[in-house]
Amino acid sequence: MKNSRLIIFASLVLAGILLVQFNQIPNLDKKLAQAKADLKQTKLSHKKSETIVSSPKSQQSKVSDSTNQVTNFVKIFSNQPTSTYPDSLKGLASQKVINELTQTFAPSVTFSDKEHYDVPLVGLKNAWGSDLEYLLIAKSDAQSVAYTVTYDADAKQVTDMSRLNLKGAFDNEK
Repeated sequence: MKNSRLIIFASLVLAGILLVQFNQIPNLDKKLAQAKADLKQTKLSHKKSETIVSSPKSQQSKVSDSTNQVTNFVKIFSNQPTSTYPDSLKGLASQKVINELTQTFAPSVTFSDKEHYDVPLVGLKNAWGSDLEYLLIAKSDAQSVAYTVTYDADAKQVTDMSRLNLKGAFDNEK
């Protein structure tokens, strides 16, 4: 009789343990799903950071090509009459920028046939992402003009531009 009571007590304890374990299964399933989601997010994040770290050469090439395009763009619009902008700047700049140059920038800056503008300074403000931001200074014998230019590296076009006032070292010293 004592053995049967011991067996019944042990059975009740085991049944209680099994009942507790069965009640924890839904919680364990939730924890497993959360752990899988965290792992997936971590792998994705690691892949993104690995891509950024492993591709500085491609980004450097993209920035270099974009810098050449932007410098070429400023040289073209600085050294040509405004009447040629729609044809000469097509493909280099968005239509919005071409319109702004024709209507706003060009009349306020003296571009004569005798002046030749060089672009001695090209500064890169934001090198990561598809929109690269530049500060350029176009300089001739008579004047210097500064521009901020936003270049979309994916579309390979200047998408925004504004003119800045110059003071100091780039004012005409002559």
